[in-house]
Amino acid sequence: THTHTHTQGTLCSHVYLTLHFPFIQKVEVQSIRITCTVSSRFAHTVMSSKALNKENSSQEIFFEVELPKMAFITNFSMEIDGQVYVGEVKEKESAKEQYEKAVSSGKTAGLVKASGRKMEKFSVSVNIAAQSSVSFILIYEELLQRTLGSYEILIRVKVEQPAQEFQIEADIYEPQGIAFVEASATFLTNELIPLVEKTVTDTKAHISFSPTVEQQKCPGCKGSLINGDFIIKYDVKRSYVYFPSCICLLYISLLILTQSTLSLQAVNGYFVHFFSPPDLARVPKNVVYVIDTSGSMHGAKIEQTRESMVAILQDLHEEDHFGILLFERKISYWKDYLTKATKRNVSDAIDYVKKIQDSGSTNINSAILDAVSLLKKERKEKKVPERSMDMIFLLTDGMPNSGVTSPQLIQQNVFSAIGGSMSLFCLGFGNDVDYSFLDVMCRQNKGVARRIFDGSDAAIQLKGFYEEVSSPLLLEVDLRYSENTDFLTKTHYSQLFNGSEIVVAGQLKENDMDNFSVEVFAHGVRKGRRGNIEAKALNLSLKYNFVTPLTSLVVTKPENENGANRSLIADKMTESRRIHYLLAAVDGDPHFMIELPDKNDALCFNINDKPGTIFSLVRDPKSGFVVNGQIISKKKVALDGNMNTYFGHFGITHQKLGVRLDVSVQEISVFYSDKQVKLLCMELKLVKNCSLTVTLRHSVKFRVIRHTKVWKRRHDHQDYLGFYTLDSHHLSASVHGLLGQFYHGVVFELTDLRPGEGQEKLDATMYVKGQRLNVTRHWQKDFNKDLKNGESIACWFVDNEGRGLIDGAASDYTVSDLFTAI
Repeated sequence: THTHTHTQGTLCSHVYLTLHFPFIQKVEVQSIRITCTVSSRFAHTVMSSKALNKENSSQEIFFEVELPKMAFITNFSMEIDGQVYVGEVKEKESAKEQYEKAVSSGKTAGLVKASGRKMEKFSVSVNIAAQSSVSFILIYEELLQRTLGSYEILIRVKVEQPAQEFQIEADIYEPQGIAFVEASATFLTNELIPLVEKTVTDTKAHISFSPTVEQQKCPGCKGSLINGDFIIKYDVKRSYVYFPSCICLLYISLLILTQSTLSLQAVNGYFVHFFSPPDLARVPKNVVYVIDTSGSMHGAKIEQTRESMVAILQDLHEEDHFGILLFERKISYWKDYLTKATKRNVSDAIDYVKKIQDSGSTNINSAILDAVSLLKKERKEKKVPERSMDMIFLLTDGMPNSGVTSPQLIQQNVFSAIGGSMSLFCLGFGNDVDYSFLDVMCRQNKGVARRIFDGSDAAIQLKGFYEEVSSPLLLEVDLRYSENTDFLTKTHYSQLFNGSEIVVAGQLKENDMDNFSVEVFAHGVRKGRRGNIEAKALNLSLKYNFVTPLTSLVVTKPENENGANRSLIADKMTESRRIHYLLAAVDGDPHFMIELPDKNDALCFNINDKPGTIFSLVRDPKSGFVVNGQIISKKKVALDGNMNTYFGHFGITHQKLGVRLDVSVQEISVFYSDKQVKLLCMELKLVKNCSLTVTLRHSVKFRVIRHTKVWKRRHDHQDYLGFYTLDSHHLSASVHGLLGQFYHGVVFELTDLRPGEGQEKLDATMYVKGQRLNVTRHWQKDFNKDLKNGESIACWFVDNEGRGLIDGAASDYTVSDLFTAI
């Protein structure tokens, strides 16, 4: 048995190979070759070897192959005297009997059987007849699992004598693009390091290692240097275009990814979808650590538990909540409530776990049920964040022998108590633990179990597993595919952890990729706590009377001869305020609005032109983000010849992302790289009082609203569109257009506030962009929050089509086509 030690934590993908040859001078290892081919995360590994028996009697050679649980052997064959014999799967005892019969007669035979760590180790025994050679081929396959941000292939090789030919080769092909590839080995000396050759292109990588017989020899000792782990680690490139949408008044949170930006592979009518969105905020966790302190944990196990718990507690984030429950026959708590993971609380908890002692029997049932009750109580009393994940980590080494001792009954009790409301993770120490009991119990409760093998690296194994599952990013992930798919694998996952990946495979009906689409529904959290920070800054600025982006200085002069107050409003306009607070929109017939919520003020103007005229609303030369809008008129022209006009068609382009949206009052079309993308399950249309919200990642967020205006007296109606910019801070400083020129703020001063000509109206003098303008207080409708009725917004209206407020004249912004960039 060879103990594996890996200091990087739990492995992403294990591929172990131990070739064990008795050191017999007259059995010559002629060749050992390991070839691994990875295509779209699926690894196909071929291990072949040839040995020659120079003795006059038969000799038995033992091979041990350690594989991950997810890998499966697809072929084992031997070639003897030019004849190929293919292994067949048989019941274990029958296979063993057949093999032993062949060995006793001096014939060449091979046997592959499972042993050791619950199907993780396979033994291959080969009996070589006298004066003959044997070649064998073992083939296994595996879908690589992404963990802690990478895929890993680990080949463990132990050869007790140098081989005439030794080679390890790996070819990786990832159509999505390869982000990085690392190759190393634990047995490398300074002389062997240059033999690890690596060639990497955008989508392919080739790694090889081929030492000569002399280079394999161990200086000053018998045997071979090739004894340890050969490690290949890589990840793929990840880039997505996001379209998070609020459809109509249902406000269902959608994530629609276009076909070309999906991490998707399709071959021969089948597809594999890899889902691992970047840049997500971690979900806070509420975790109870349930630690077995029974007598069987005595010695190294309890010491390793103390050591690993210190590291685990130090890894908590301040928004997490945690508790510690120790159990043997009795249950004891560090505290009978969950504690916020502040530095002080974590330090106190570390002091507590360092003093853990072992004694007594093992009452697993009561321990887990108490942990469930604790989490439920804290959740009911709202002492933990509403959007957070409840978790239990059980650490144990033995069978339940106190309280409820039936594994099946414990599983039933735990499943009933949890009721799908939290996740259970179990870590079983050593070979005595009933691993299948823990494994089933975790799978029933949205978690997984892991065996922690005896050895000096047990604490590393434990911490490595914890790191895999300690940072949830999404909860209750549901992937929904278009109707042209069939025979889908699992599409619902309770959680997605940081650095991991969800993989879904299925069949495409009639090999139809053109209509493929997917929706992803999940719960997550938003990044940042800007509101709290801004509230503190506002309180400080008001307390100490200084001007910040959150405050204005208002100076009021005494009444003049006319009895009117004259006010001057001074603002500190910074990039921060311009970026995050300004909302620029156009709606109605058509009204342009620039809202400044931090000033509790807004500017507005109207532009009218003949139907068919197309205006440039937004133009960002750096990113290629362009919004153009086309004017439409009311269906029936009034008798007096006056014509109301609106925006009825928008052309939206993002050249860098290759995305184009064509939005009219009738329908929405989405194009990627000039190819139309059909959206899932429906034709996406804007019906009455409906909004479409689009987020182009690292670019802009905007909303398009469709209105239906009805004139009851005239028995006619008009459908038209509104455009609202919700977030534009990623656009460059050169952004322009009727709306775009205001994205980075507008500085103005108001003086001479006075009664206007109209009833209850107020006039003022505005100084803006070096111009002196007369402005009037108006009310405009903002439909961004209330699609049906809108919200009345007070604004300073600039007449004459905004002249003086906008750069140039309105006619300067006309373009020839909806998708014209300049």
